[in-house]
Amino acid sequence: MVRSTGTRARRPRGPAVVCALAAVLAASTSAYAAEQRPHRAELRISGHETQPVFSRADAVLQQVDVQTEVDSDGDGERDTVRMRILRPKETEAAGLKVATIIEASPYWAGGNDVPNHAVDLDEDGLPVAGAFRQLGARKPGLTGPAVAWSGYYDNYFLPRGYAVAQVDSLGTGGSTGCPTSGGRNETLGAKAAIDWLGGRAKGWDPDGNPVRADWSTGNAAMMGISYNGTLPTAVATTGVKGLKAIVPISGISSWYDYYRANGGVVAPGTFQGEDTDVLARYVYSRADQDICKPVLDALERDQDRVTGDWSPYWRERDYLKDVRRIKAGVFVVHGLNDWNVKTKNAGQLWEALKKHHVPRKLWLHQAGHANPMPLRMEEWLRQVHHWFDHWLYGIRNGVLDEPRVDVEQADFTWRRQPDWPAPGTQDLTLRLRADGTLGRAAGPRQVQSLVDAGRTVPAEQLVTVPDTPNPNRLAYTTGPLERDLRLNGVPEIDVRSSLSGTSPYVTALLVDYGRATRATSGTVTDTSRQVCYGEGVPDLPGETGCAYRTRHATETADFKIVTRGWLDARNRRSYDRQSRVVEGREYRLRWDMQPEDYVFEAGHRLGVVLISTDYDYTLRYPAGTRMTVRAGDATLRLPTAP
Repeated sequence: MVRSTGTRARRPRGPAVVCALAAVLAASTSAYAAEQRPHRAELRISGHETQPVFSRADAVLQQVDVQTEVDSDGDGERDTVRMRILRPKETEAAGLKVATIIEASPYWAGGNDVPNHAVDLDEDGLPVAGAFRQLGARKPGLTGPAVAWSGYYDNYFLPRGYAVAQVDSLGTGGSTGCPTSGGRNETLGAKAAIDWLGGRAKGWDPDGNPVRADWSTGNAAMMGISYNGTLPTAVATTGVKGLKAIVPISGISSWYDYYRANGGVVAPGTFQGEDTDVLARYVYSRADQDICKPVLDALERDQDRVTGDWSPYWRERDYLKDVRRIKAGVFVVHGLNDWNVKTKNAGQLWEALKKHHVPRKLWLHQAGHANPMPLRMEEWLRQVHHWFDHWLYGIRNGVLDEPRVDVEQADFTWRRQPDWPAPGTQDLTLRLRADGTLGRAAGPRQVQSLVDAGRTVPAEQLVTVPDTPNPNRLAYTTGPLERDLRLNGVPEIDVRSSLSGTSPYVTALLVDYGRATRATSGTVTDTSRQVCYGEGVPDLPGETGCAYRTRHATETADFKIVTRGWLDARNRRSYDRQSRVVEGREYRLRWDMQPEDYVFEAGHRLGVVLISTDYDYTLRYPAGTRMTVRAGDATLRLPTAP
């Protein structure tokens, strides 16, 4: 018999939770299955989906410490992960066996104030003294401290016959081991929870007694946002038995593409100066605050903020190389305005899933690093519910027969299509011409130059008024577009360029010029009406089973930077090894921008702006580097959809 901490889940008193997730959709309740065996509860399936017949208020709360395969803190004992489980009471006494939806996170116990790295460098590439800033109190995507059960999984899925679980990632909360920002040990730590549910790992209750998951079917799903959405992909690439479905939302597929880009040190949006060591120190919340210091110091050393080169350190944190091992159905979700976990992480994961024929779905929405569910409540929960029902309970509900891809448009309507990029997408190549225009023909070849001012001037200021000469940028625009132009994929820039000065960075910005009201990365909560999507618990404050809808935050402006890309010119040949840049010598530089799905409206102008330092993203060398571009030879490749 599984020992539980009580037959009714009670939330300990504690601070309110900042919830990264909310959910929706009311569903009809019904009685138990008519043909249930005596003293044995069963799922109720009607209309090709599980029905809400179990009580959230009477749920069993269980805590287990699960043994992992690793000893990342070097104390001579295998690390353990702390797992908190809510499950229907019928799993305790009525023989009900259920599948489990897991959210593994390093954030359940909160974070520490940690200084970021200096990003202002001197002429020798060394940090300028005192150029630090504090990391904010919370990272986007975290879902609250361990004293509360956050989110909507318990209210919606538990009544439908699922257990829901929280797992403290290694080095955080009640787990042992060390945080390593995507390292292999973290993957195996979260994997251990699935192994325990399948009877392949040891677990102990709070009193140290061995416990088994006798109530578990052995099937599990993983889901979450940000770091919580990264761990599902990491664990799935181990091929672990029993992990049937994952829903990575704004998740990282390669940590190199979170903290680096094309050989350069590049920050996640709004976290300039952060790196793997800073994040690990931020989430390091286990009781022993000394044992992991050597591990954290090794992260700082091995991540290499000097060159930004690809290395075995980053290969360990690259999940794309192991996508072929995934046995789970993968439902990828990402915001098209997400500059924290940039869209490349979703785009390259999607392409890898296609290459290896992994069953998959994709949602792209107009918000940023955010939960899309309150934006499209009913449809979101319908699709996720059917995704889990199909993969975890084998219900034939047609979810795999629906269009694979849902894309939110600029007007906040949704387009459904069979793939992404959209079928029929073709490359459009435009030339960057000496007269400041973009067009198909090359025009005269002419060397043009800019002087880097990105150390002090943000890119948003450098792209304004493209027709007015500005010595700190090179701007090229089309004429007013005759028809809408839909960007659908990864833009690429190709230039012949030279650099003279200290900064090795080149940055390309793709800009929509034309006054319009456009989505930003933010969302706004509509407090006029709550939607009740699941079962609440009357005696638990905040457990209403209801949530407010959200809508997109918008901004009316004359332009928008649609996407951007960066290259360290020293890595023009390879991301894993630098080559010397001779001042004044022209090199062919080619690099990608972040993938996008965006419509440039008829009457607007499409623009490319070239700069060196990108104030909010790249390392910032002293101003004054001179960058040249050979107009007429430079090209922009745009994948455009019908």
